[in-house]
Amino acid sequence: MFVSGFTIARNVVRADYPLKEAVYSILPVCDEMIIAVGKSDDATLDLVKSFDSPKIKIIETEWDDSLREGGKVLAVETNKAFDAISEKADWCFYIQADECLHEQYLDHVREAMIDFCDDKEVEGLLLDYKHFYGSYDYLADSRNWYRKEIRIIKNNKKIRSYKDAQGFRIDNGKLRVKQIDACMFHYGWVKHPKQQLEKLKQARKLWHSDEFIDQTYADAEMYDFSIVDSLSLYNGTHPEVMKERIAAKNWKFEHDISRKQMGFKKKFLYWIEKYTGWRVGENKNYRII
Repeated sequence: MFVSGFTIARNVVRADYPLKEAVYSILPVCDEMIIAVGKSDDATLDLVKSFDSPKIKIIETEWDDSLREGGKVLAVETNKAFDAISEKADWCFYIQADECLHEQYLDHVREAMIDFCDDKEVEGLLLDYKHFYGSYDYLADSRNWYRKEIRIIKNNKKIRSYKDAQGFRIDNGKLRVKQIDACMFHYGWVKHPKQQLEKLKQARKLWHSDEFIDQTYADAEMYDFSIVDSLSLYNGTHPEVMKERIAAKNWKFEHDISRKQMGFKKKFLYWIEKYTGWRVGENKNYRII
């Protein structure tokens, strides 16, 4: 069995993405790792070149900034990385620059890949998600955050990155997937407030014009983490690759988890989910088999 990892990167230094941690978190289950590095305004390419692993292969790309509708450029770039993987790959493990796989799940991922490698009905593997917010101690737990997503797919080039690279589709249809016992840790909303604002402005430009961004954030100096609907405390461990980054945290964020900033309907649905595990009307970008 041959496994190819793949990801995309652009201006990750300026917005302080944990790209190295993301890549290193899945390297143990990968035989190669493709990193598509878009032409950047910072030292992203130098950062990626500093990664010390013979498994890593870099391809340099240029993003089409006119593809702003729905963040389409993210899917285009993801497909470039996917198309660059080895022909001998059986599985392809996609990870975004602000995600990490906890090492406790590596064996589960490897076992699932072995179990379903020759099963032609299975087109992908579905992972659970934890979304950290404000600091490494809080989880965003409202209905605004997706609970599962496809991150491992078969090496079938009919499969394409979907919309803003949230997931994958095949012939415009949902992939047939198996749920596996693994969880992705998402750190896209854990940064110093200044860097969070920079990251947000950078990301919003994939959807909106420069003029809109300039007007929207004209008076902002830092991101206000208090504008969140619901958080819960996290008492578990983080991936080992995140140890140094967490130790270097240089800002403080505290939140009253009893405070739920949502209307009656959303609050009602929130409590249904908390007590039953059922998310009413959940949008599922996959078909579990």
